[in-house]
Amino acid sequence: MMPMSTVHPGGLPLLPALFTATSALCVTGLTIVDTSSYWTVFGKVVIASLIQVGGFGVMSFATILGQAVVRRANLNANLVTAAERRSSMGGMGVLLRRVVLVSFAVEGVVAAVLTGRFLTLGYSFSRAICHGVFHAISAFNNAGFALYPDNLTRFAGDWWICVPLMCAIIIGGLGFPVIFQLRHNLFKPHRWNLNTRMVLAGTTALLLGSSLLVTAFEWSNPRTLGSLDNSSAILAGIFQAVQTRTTGFNSIDISAMSDSTLFAMDMFMFIGGGPAGTAGGIKITTLFVLLATVFSVIRGRNDASVFGKAISPNVIRQAITVVMLSFGLVATATLAILLLTDFNLSETLFEVLSAFGTVGLSTGITPLLNSPSQIILISLMIVGRLGPITVATALAFAPASSAISLPIERPIIG
Repeated sequence: MMPMSTVHPGGLPLLPALFTATSALCVTGLTIVDTSSYWTVFGKVVIASLIQVGGFGVMSFATILGQAVVRRANLNANLVTAAERRSSMGGMGVLLRRVVLVSFAVEGVVAAVLTGRFLTLGYSFSRAICHGVFHAISAFNNAGFALYPDNLTRFAGDWWICVPLMCAIIIGGLGFPVIFQLRHNLFKPHRWNLNTRMVLAGTTALLLGSSLLVTAFEWSNPRTLGSLDNSSAILAGIFQAVQTRTTGFNSIDISAMSDSTLFAMDMFMFIGGGPAGTAGGIKITTLFVLLATVFSVIRGRNDASVFGKAISPNVIRQAITVVMLSFGLVATATLAILLLTDFNLSETLFEVLSAFGTVGLSTGITPLLNSPSQIILISLMIVGRLGPITVATALAFAPASSAISLPIERPIIG
């Protein structure tokens, strides 16, 4: 809100500033003011800093600061962060240092490639570095903030811009436990744990599926891919599909997409990326567990398994709880905004899922929503970033058994 952060006379009002700050910290990318024109260099540095903090994870960042000050972390911080990271790679400090190093390494490489490309496009050296660093941070942390009024539509056919950004987005969406394991066992798949196998298989399937659907559905749309040459159209289709991994960049006009494309993207945004990474959604592993459970019931088996490994009943309960709470929250928020505004279901559901999945893609209605609706989106971004993890953690540390056993009775299902 400070005057030095924005070109708006006297600073911005509370709601636009709060919305932008929440979107940056929750690495979402939804905005109600134009990032490129409303913020000064200082304001953009604040946004980039919030994105970086959000990508590390609020609890991880707090633990880093706490260790720097008191050289130790309390029991609760260890438990919560362990649940967030789902890792057995050693001490808290070692884990967090690896998170920081991996983040900076990926962002540095992508920033260097983008900077070089911007220089060839005629940018000054300082502007090329600023744009390269900002977009690298935004991509790896799955935030989707861009420094152009049209986001990245001007680069729809630019492979040297889109491909590095896609690589950063995919790596950030894998999750740190997967990245760490691949770092040591990239060519030794027999050593991958179940989490890594599920995330890699799910990521590959979802990326292929979303790329095919978005490209096929929009190929003949003259307002999106239909106006591009074949090479640019393929790149733009894949690039836009990758954004459903919970990143808000767009190289084509989202509002011009067909309802079928928007609905397909709704599903991918709800799923999200890998756990303990920079992506949002219910997570790929949650989807895997639910599908395994469904297949086990259909086959008449008592246990669910994935890649030859049995799934704990507690994990199944966690997955079902996360999905049901997420679905209920999305449905309630969508209904509330429909009652508060005149926008249709397709647009409203897309914005709600984009906020909950911390995606940041928009059909363009977010700036046009009234204040109560924008506050709903703010709440969704916060819950979407922290809610499913919080629920899973609460279940993971709940008592395993109860001293009381109730009578068992079977209702009719299906």
